[in-house]
Amino acid sequence: MIELPNLSTLSHDEKDALIRALWAQVQAPTAQVQTLTARVAELEARLGGPPKTPDNSSVPPSQGKKANRVEKPKREGPRKGSLGRKGGGRALAANPDETVIARPICCAHCQAALHEGDHRLAARYDKIDLPKVKPVVTRVEQYAGYCQECGGATLAPLPEGLEPGSPFSLNIMALAIYLRFTHAISYRRLSRLMAELFDLAISEGALDAAFRRAMPCFDAEVGAILARLRRARVVCSDETSVRVGGKTCWNWVFQNTEVVIHVIRNSRGAGVVGEVMNGHRPAIWVSDLYSAQQGHAADWQICLAHQLRDCQFAIEAGDAIFAVRMKALLLRAFVLARRRRHLAASTRRQYRQRMERELDAVMALAPTQRDGVRLRKRYGKLRAHLFTFLDHPEVAPDNNSSERELRPTATYRKVTGGFRSDWGKDLFAGFRSVVGTAARRGIDAYQAVRLTLSGQSVLAPG
Repeated sequence: MIELPNLSTLSHDEKDALIRALWAQVQAPTAQVQTLTARVAELEARLGGPPKTPDNSSVPPSQGKKANRVEKPKREGPRKGSLGRKGGGRALAANPDETVIARPICCAHCQAALHEGDHRLAARYDKIDLPKVKPVVTRVEQYAGYCQECGGATLAPLPEGLEPGSPFSLNIMALAIYLRFTHAISYRRLSRLMAELFDLAISEGALDAAFRRAMPCFDAEVGAILARLRRARVVCSDETSVRVGGKTCWNWVFQNTEVVIHVIRNSRGAGVVGEVMNGHRPAIWVSDLYSAQQGHAADWQICLAHQLRDCQFAIEAGDAIFAVRMKALLLRAFVLARRRRHLAASTRRQYRQRMERELDAVMALAPTQRDGVRLRKRYGKLRAHLFTFLDHPEVAPDNNSSERELRPTATYRKVTGGFRSDWGKDLFAGFRSVVGTAARRGIDAYQAVRLTLSGQSVLAPG
């Protein structure tokens, strides 16, 4: 309606209709104003709240701001390792490659001759050096024999590892893969490193081809690890973002004390869990509160480290009723968790009953601050999953092991910016799966890669 009509010419019914139309037009902006007012109040409350930090939220430690270090007053007198006090020093090598023995021939004061019985050991220490590393080149000359009887040609058999194809050995491939995915070294810098440190000329294209040839070896080992995961009783999971081809994807990790599986998918939904587990339903699942991580096992252990940080944020935001008591209860749970493997089943049951009674007392509180109210509502729904670790001592009270598995992914993402191809991200996921599984058996990353490329498994028999 642009302008008001002449009311004197309108009937009562027409005026009523006009009033109803105008009333409807007024109600729409009024409802919008109320919604915006509530939103402004929410934003103002959030603006006045404490900042998100690694101590009170899931903000990664790399984004936290550290306070300036307080300078300590300089201490007087000799420092450790100086003439005033001998330092600890480096332990001597168990099997030195060479030993140099220095004995004086004569006295430095009177020039008298010194005999064998006059010598006493005064010092023993190691001097360490690295030899110059150069490639060992093996020239292969394979002959063919021509039979004079039948005219057939016979090629001479070759020793294992000297077959035609790539000139680069398994050790070189393992070193390149290790440096690429453990230390996030780019193709260009990796090619330069090989040339300058090892006097080995290897192009970026040759590196790329070597990585592609390694894919089947890692795929086979990941298949064996995945089969072991699908029989596991306990599974912990988490995810973090990665970039693939300029798009945001997700690096999921599924792990326990025996195996690790990484997969990179373009989804953060629960369908990824279904794909990886392939119908297997573990007894216990450990994760944070993300909805896609829920409902995949018979029982669930909530990551208490996340809850501890959320309680700390609520305390900093002003809740002095609920979050303080809840944080104290969670800290007590962590104390019990350190002892859980050494406690009898009956003792753990008693501790859980005691924790449940204390939780009842905390839940009886009535917080008024917004974050305290939110936490109380959360634990009212999820309280049955807070202390699962007391019933199953093989389960940790937090999901820190999954976060530690994802930390190299976050570092790789920051250094490289992500992946350009699907096969590149699949090889990275396979590498992290093999290395993570090998670490649980005391095998370092480089040896794990060598074993995988040579067709040996990092898995223990079973």
